[in-house]
Amino acid sequence: MIDLLIAGGGPAGLATAIHGALAGLEAVVVEPRPTPIDKACGEGLMPGAVRQLHGLGVHVGGQPFRGIRYVDGLTGRSAEGLFRSGPGLGTRRTALQSALAERAAALGVSVLQRRVGEVHQGEGHVTAAGLTARYLVAADGLHSPVRRGLGLSARPADGRPARYGLRRHYRTAPWSDLVEVHWSARCEAYVTPLAPDRIGVAVLTADQAPFAEQLARFPRLASRLAGHEDGPVRGAGPLRQGARVRVAGRVLFVGDAAGYVDALTGEGLTLAVTAAGELVRCVAAGRPQAYERAWRDLSRSYRTLTSSLLWARHRPRLAPRIVPLAARLPRVFTGAVNLLA
Repeated sequence: MIDLLIAGGGPAGLATAIHGALAGLEAVVVEPRPTPIDKACGEGLMPGAVRQLHGLGVHVGGQPFRGIRYVDGLTGRSAEGLFRSGPGLGTRRTALQSALAERAAALGVSVLQRRVGEVHQGEGHVTAAGLTARYLVAADGLHSPVRRGLGLSARPADGRPARYGLRRHYRTAPWSDLVEVHWSARCEAYVTPLAPDRIGVAVLTADQAPFAEQLARFPRLASRLAGHEDGPVRGAGPLRQGARVRVAGRVLFVGDAAGYVDALTGEGLTLAVTAAGELVRCVAAGRPQAYERAWRDLSRSYRTLTSSLLWARHRPRLAPRIVPLAARLPRVFTGAVNLLA
């Protein structure tokens, strides 16, 4: 019998399959779309994610970055926090998924192009996509069909406006070896170096408006990027998605499917790859229920810092002070950057 049937062939699902294969478990991935899958993503791997991927034997190219810079979108005032544990890596989402898929294939992981459909749990097994396994891992994204189908989605309770992400690439040389987060009154723009001749720009916002309109809120940045557009705009959201549990019988959730606060701190991929390892460790030890607490422990810093920044972001008096405060308290800002690195 299959040990891990994994719904979703994105980074979280493939990382789970690789962890599983390295632990001696038979892992099968079910994904209806062909690899690689592109989607709206900041495309920045924090140092922790880079270390995790190297530990899995996954090697992906890209452009290293040394830390994070917050920039006031109007004045240009900035604050920098440098990583203490090595560089992060800006890499195309498609390149990351291809590298993960290649490593999974080398370890004997099967990837089947089909949909999961209904999930049925029995004594000692779970059935989905016409297959039977000991456990089903739902790594099927922000709006997880498995999570919805099992009635495990939770609505946000704080009344904050929904936020969305938009991403576009630009054919131009990076002007910094830092990821820049430009702040305006209503949204943030993330500039990530991806290659010697390419950057990615992701906008996070509560306003449903075209990418060009969003970017215009950062006049200095928009002027610098004009005429260098390369490729389509991709979008995702609403970003905040709640999950009532991470373990439901023999179904376990990982990546965005396990619950997501926001992309504001750029920690999604690190958490996904790290949590995949904890999930496999708990299953291999015969204690799958322990994954719930392990996930909460792993994600606590991300959830706390991201929720705090979002709380400040939606306070009209506090939001304009985020960058000046980071500039006045460089040790605190650097500490916060490294908390998630």
